[in-house]
Amino acid sequence: MTRLYQRLTRWWTAFALAASLAMLGAAHAFERFAGLPPCNLCLKQREVYWAAVAIAGAATFWAVFSRASRGTPRIASFLLAAVFFTGAITAGYHAGGELHWWALPATCSGGDPLAFNLDGLSALADGTAEMKPIVGCGDVPWSLFGISMAGWNFLISLALAVFSLLAAKRPKDARAPRA
Repeated sequence: MTRLYQRLTRWWTAFALAASLAMLGAAHAFERFAGLPPCNLCLKQREVYWAAVAIAGAATFWAVFSRASRGTPRIASFLLAAVFFTGAITAGYHAGGELHWWALPATCSGGDPLAFNLDGLSALADGTAEMKPIVGCGDVPWSLFGISMAGWNFLISLALAVFSLLAAKRPKDARAPRA
């Protein structure tokens, strides 16, 4: 178990990169194949994973191509922890709004009806415009075991943040170069 822990913490950015890409892939799969369009807060939660992809990708690239025998830099794990905690806060806020614990902002009621440009207006007049459903952030389109997608995203983001902190605070022997 300690060997697995050492390997996981040493190469945490590679695991975080894979987890972030998996979460983005799942979100896009729910949108594309399950027909569940995202709301404004769902899109904000995706931004967090894109930031994690950028940080984890750069750190993993550096570690692999610089032949870093001590694994990925600790600062990247601290940055990932901050990014994933931000994602957990956003997802927790979204989940709390879905459960009616607090009111969500007015931008979460759906799309902006005044956000037209000339191309979109002419397509609407011609009848060639694709009508997309307006999704409110307080709606729960899918849940598993009574937990919405925002709730699952909160739990996953929180777990990734905790693992990022563990990787950043890994023991000295896990950071030591091999002789």
